[in-house]
Amino acid sequence: MHAGDPLVMAAAVQCAAKHGMSVGAHPGFNDLWGFGRRAIRMAPQELEQLVLYQLGALQLIARAHGAALTHVKPHGALNNMAHDDLALAQALAQAVYLADPTLIFVANVGSQMAVAAHQLGLRVANEVFADRRYGPGARLLPRDDPDALISDPTEATEHVLRMVREQAVFAMNGQRIDTAVHTVCVHGDGAHALAIAAAVRSGLLQDGRKLVSLCQVMA
Repeated sequence: MHAGDPLVMAAAVQCAAKHGMSVGAHPGFNDLWGFGRRAIRMAPQELEQLVLYQLGALQLIARAHGAALTHVKPHGALNNMAHDDLALAQALAQAVYLADPTLIFVANVGSQMAVAAHQLGLRVANEVFADRRYGPGARLLPRDDPDALISDPTEATEHVLRMVREQAVFAMNGQRIDTAVHTVCVHGDGAHALAIAAAVRSGLLQDGRKLVSLCQVMA
């Protein structure tokens, strides 16, 4: 609801199916102008239905094109708010569970989303970010912080390799948060997204890592 419509969803699903990629939902606030990055205060019950609505739409579009939804990752401001707010995190997890309890919940490392998803018995994939720096408690630095974004592909690759090798996230204040790392995000709307994605992929392969689908990681 922050960037898509039925045609966009169908095109994305078809492209994923053509290239053998997993299909995941990226539900967010109904905020086209702000690309889902503006906070909207909602009751947990309202949020649950908003997310369920988005998941249901993509589930049927995927099925119509011979694909299946495999994972869910909250977007933008919703993702940031649910990092600390257990009630919102539980609403998200409940929507995922109602849509399909076999879906993988992609959650920020150290977030209440991971807690809420585990409470419902969902599989949780711990996500780290290639193009963002961290503050205390594994929270992403706000985008208006001058240190928040990583735009250099080499730095992004070194950032990811350190997290993968050490299975930890590192805050700007020196704090280390130990965690399993299952998946890496590169924001697709970033000015250097393609270069960062290519560099990170190359770096992981050169480091002896094997890149597989999220379903294989979580199997």
